[in-house]
Amino acid sequence: MTKWFEEVKNDPSNIVSSRVRLSRNWEEYRFPSRLDGEEARMMISRLKREFRDLPDRDGRDYEYRDLDSMEQLDRTALRERRLLSQTLAKKKTPGGILCSEDERVSMVLNADDHIRLQVLEPGLALEECYARADRLDDYINEKIPYAFSEKYGYLTSYPTNVGTGMKASVIVHLPSMAASRRFGELLGDMGRFGTTVRGVYGRGTENFGDLYEIVNQKTLGVTEQEILDLVSNVAGQLSAQERQIREKSLEKNRLMREDEAYKSYGILRYARRLSLKEALTYLSHVWAGIADGLLKPAGPVSMYALMIGSQPANLQKLSSRPLNKAELETARGEFLRNSLPPLEEGDAR
Repeated sequence: MTKWFEEVKNDPSNIVSSRVRLSRNWEEYRFPSRLDGEEARMMISRLKREFRDLPDRDGRDYEYRDLDSMEQLDRTALRERRLLSQTLAKKKTPGGILCSEDERVSMVLNADDHIRLQVLEPGLALEECYARADRLDDYINEKIPYAFSEKYGYLTSYPTNVGTGMKASVIVHLPSMAASRRFGELLGDMGRFGTTVRGVYGRGTENFGDLYEIVNQKTLGVTEQEILDLVSNVAGQLSAQERQIREKSLEKNRLMREDEAYKSYGILRYARRLSLKEALTYLSHVWAGIADGLLKPAGPVSMYALMIGSQPANLQKLSSRPLNKAELETARGEFLRNSLPPLEEGDAR
């Protein structure tokens, strides 16, 4: 089945995706960090039985996988597709993930909390994500009683999630803003609005691919709707600023922008080896070029899907044998050559 991130193709918007995540705990059990292996396995088994009718209720097919018996490569691939956090991808204690075929909906069992429910959608769609998450939350609560306080709200293993237990986030593509000298200062200012803005790929000050995630800081003392409005507004403001900068850049430096987009496209279409940093950097340039009408692919393409497919574990899973670093770079070059469509006839100026 087509994954959700493969569906958005040749989209001019620089808002990539939305996510709502709910942290919930079963009042009958201690938090996961306090459970021994036998207790954890018993709880997971009970949850699996309770959720057997989920496909009928949600109208889509689901697959369950045990995390403790899963190969590390598969765990890492799930992390690259944003279905597991980095911590959970390495966790060895009993756990599981129940995931829809299109990966829009997932439930991680016995991770930091007993249940982490996640809903993903392309574009700015936090309201839609929350509506589905809320329905599924009601479904789960029909099955099990939650750990809940009239004073504090939903009780979670991390104090930063107590209250609504909800994290809402939006990923935006900000190549022009990221090139600004004041961008780091701008990101720091986002804390005053109650949000955190962090790079999706890369460490420290480097963020390959120019993708940034906006997420709420507070879950206590605010309502779910206030969280949705806050994150949506910040994402909309950053998106609007990005478009303004690009429009001015096109007016003043159109030839330079075209050169950057075409060079990047040419490298991706013909390079034989690419590091992850190179691939994400050139994909970002091509993505901006398509969004601004500088490049016109002859066929549909999801640039975000290409970024995910270029990640080491997801790339490795396409091969029938383990690949070393050089072989992985060769495989990445081949993947992008085969996936990136040619330009419309007459567009290769």
